[in-house]
Amino acid sequence: MGFQLSPGVQVSEIDLTTIVPSVATTPGAVVVVSQWGPAEERVLVDSEKNFLAAFQGPNNDNFDYWFTANNFLGYGNNLQVVRAIAGDALNSSSTGSFTGVIKNELDYDNTSDVVLVSAGEWIGKFPGDLGNSLEVSICDGQSTKLELTDSSAFVLGEDLFSGETVTGSTSGATATVVTFTAAVVGQTGSTLLVDSVTGTFVDGETVTGTSFTITIATDGIKARSEYDLWDFKNLFNGQPATSDYVNSRAGSQDEFHLVVVDKDGLWSGEAGTVLERFEFLSKASDARMNDGSNAYYRVVVNEDSAFIWFGDFPAATTNWGDPSDALNVDYDEIGILDSSLSGGATGSAPTDADILQAYGLFADPEAVDISLLLAGPASANVAIALIGICDDRKDCVAFVSPERDDVINNSGDETLDTIDFRNKLPSSSYAVLDSGWKFQFDKFNDVFRFVPLNGDIAGLVVRTDNIADPWFSPAGFNRGQIRDVVRLAFNPNRTQRDELYQVGVNCVVSFPGQGTVLFGDKTLLSRPSAFDRINVRRLFIVLEKSIAKAAQFSLFEFNDAFTRSQFRQLVEPFLREVQGRRGITDFRVVADETNNTPEVIDRNEFVADIFIKPARSINFIQLNFIAVRSGVSFNEVGG
Repeated sequence: MGFQLSPGVQVSEIDLTTIVPSVATTPGAVVVVSQWGPAEERVLVDSEKNFLAAFQGPNNDNFDYWFTANNFLGYGNNLQVVRAIAGDALNSSSTGSFTGVIKNELDYDNTSDVVLVSAGEWIGKFPGDLGNSLEVSICDGQSTKLELTDSSAFVLGEDLFSGETVTGSTSGATATVVTFTAAVVGQTGSTLLVDSVTGTFVDGETVTGTSFTITIATDGIKARSEYDLWDFKNLFNGQPATSDYVNSRAGSQDEFHLVVVDKDGLWSGEAGTVLERFEFLSKASDARMNDGSNAYYRVVVNEDSAFIWFGDFPAATTNWGDPSDALNVDYDEIGILDSSLSGGATGSAPTDADILQAYGLFADPEAVDISLLLAGPASANVAIALIGICDDRKDCVAFVSPERDDVINNSGDETLDTIDFRNKLPSSSYAVLDSGWKFQFDKFNDVFRFVPLNGDIAGLVVRTDNIADPWFSPAGFNRGQIRDVVRLAFNPNRTQRDELYQVGVNCVVSFPGQGTVLFGDKTLLSRPSAFDRINVRRLFIVLEKSIAKAAQFSLFEFNDAFTRSQFRQLVEPFLREVQGRRGITDFRVVADETNNTPEVIDRNEFVADIFIKPARSINFIQLNFIAVRSGVSFNEVGG
């Protein structure tokens, strides 16, 4: 406590209740190739539903990546996903000529309006062919038009629009076809005024000119707003007009409705399906809804749409979004405006360099907390790099499968080729290699696919954490059952398993009547060590992460007997709990003057030595059955 300078009572409080915190042990991480979704950005998904919403479903080009991630989600609900794309991927736009690539929200925020102007009103949210199926339709509902329904002189089966060419017929017996263009339409009494007319109005008479009058019955003319003719009006609660906010500033006509439509059915399976709708948006950049939320359409669409970005203001407008204050502004009206997006491209298959660039987003342990890194259908070069990431982080494990050609349609050579793949990889206790790929049903496309097993093996680790603890082995009949297996591409027999297990390959085996099981729990550490087992490696990851977080609270304290005692009292109960939960058999914590010498203290350091005896999983069982004569006592022959 501080020194008191005058009489009084000072109350102080010392907190000795600090504990070693729990840490996340099951967050997974993976790179995928997909048709849609943010690219080169980490996205957290917790279910198949959310995974589909963010990245859409699998196709023939990406199913092995896609199902690696989705299979993991069958066991766990914490997966960081990064989408990799090639350099020729493109966003769609309402002009089809956008040359930039907006991979994610950060890219959009860093893209200037000058670049976006050439894109038209709208840009597909992410690169991909799917963006070409998008159409944006907006309606501000203000413009009116005339509809001809009946006339003693003229019959029309269509509506008249300003600037639109319409075809009708006379009411006479000859039914002459009349075609004309109406640039400006108005009504005076029972007269329809047409700015210019070209065509046959009366049999045998051709009429041309800049002004022509057609006399019709008064009840043959009806005024209708464009909103009444908008295909999507029934999706909204009322016609847009002037918002309360703009009205209070003596402005007008700022509201409009917007829908995003799946014009070709590539998103929903049915052409014309409305994917999103936004009602009572405002053209005023300072506009607010009655609840205080932003009403400006550029902000609302950019923040809430899953399909489009704002690109530019419609060409027919001059004051949308400008000025910044809606005071006395009568906003330009456009009626109905439909904008189809095109020019989007998923691009070519990402190279290993593209995949590694995406995995690089998982390299910094301070930026993202992960425990399981899924390799998907990675090549040996990518797998080596992933193992390097885990070796550097020292808080996560890479899960790898052999390359596709090692085990699929490679009868007789699976073992040798898998061993050859393993020999390309480094020795590391932060990596786990399984024996192959599984055949599973793709319900999204009604086909069967071969998919690498590493997503499932990482999933078994999650299941083990949920039903036991991280320091239990994920292998075997109790915790190692693989889901959704029609058959294995390579189902190793006993002899093959012996060869593979010696070099650190964990076999996945289908046993008749017992399912498909992970039948090994080795890491890729080559030297004999406790760390050549998955459960031991994960035990130490948990202990190291938990105790390191607790140790942060000793930073900037004095290195004295009190601090060292406090640290031991913090760590030892935690280790006793792990011991009670069968993770370790014994431990010892040393943090005293023997390892915190005066030299250590003078260097502003603190040293704690934590000795651990890890529990070991059973890999080999020897059962000896001994037959003895009836008259022999078991004490004579057995220990």
